[in-house]
Amino acid sequence: MTAFPLTWLYAPGDRPHVVAKALTSGADVVVIDLEDAVAPDRKAYARAATADLLAAPPAVPVHVRVNALDGPWGGQDIAALAPAPGLHGLRLPKITAPSEVAHAARRAASTDLYVLLETALAVERAYTIASAHPNLRGIALGEADLRADLGVRDDTGLDWPRSRVVVAARAAGLPPPPQSVHPDTRDLDGLAASCTHGRALGFLGRAAIHPRQLPVIERAYLPTEADIERAETVLKAAAAEQGAQALPDGRFIDAAVVTAARRTLSLARRR
Repeated sequence: MTAFPLTWLYAPGDRPHVVAKALTSGADVVVIDLEDAVAPDRKAYARAATADLLAAPPAVPVHVRVNALDGPWGGQDIAALAPAPGLHGLRLPKITAPSEVAHAARRAASTDLYVLLETALAVERAYTIASAHPNLRGIALGEADLRADLGVRDDTGLDWPRSRVVVAARAAGLPPPPQSVHPDTRDLDGLAASCTHGRALGFLGRAAIHPRQLPVIERAYLPTEADIERAETVLKAAAAEQGAQALPDGRFIDAAVVTAARRTLSLARRR
């Protein structure tokens, strides 16, 4: 997997033909969904089809969103899929406590875990969950469920939980979280605007539910030519003179600015 995955494409586990298309979509990571996208009477089929797919490593990193651990299917999902050679990570929905992460880690052996925070309680516990186990590699919001839990109607009502999760991930030494999905797959202008807002809040990349969303997300999160030029100017100045300094255009740079510039250029190498 790339060090900076920007696109995470969900595909329903009970539709192998859709999963096959997702694997050729150009997404950095394909997330096979056994939870929300699969009806109860198709859970067993989805699990078996996913196990068959992951019997050998696909060309693209694959994560699986298992069912909630407090329900009848989550434990079965982990038991069937954690040993699969082609599995890159398990996404755990509906997590509300660090103990749930530790429990999943015991059942999943050395598998990388990614947690979805989908309730007010989970957001309040974001840091303790994010630091719950060494196998935890990332956290993210599940905004549809969180919106319902909070009774939020306006999108800006989720900005505090978004910032909370970004800060918790950083405090726990995890990568910046990806944004939650934009549910209107035809509203590409709205998706672009939302990604710009998410980038300003500190997110990195985004989950998607349709391949047409992928290039919009990538454009929003990749550095622009102007971003790259600014970063190169900062690093050139830092190489010439140590310590804090002011550039000819008036910008002040210090160690934190240099670190941000290096990250910008690392992202730019994806081009």
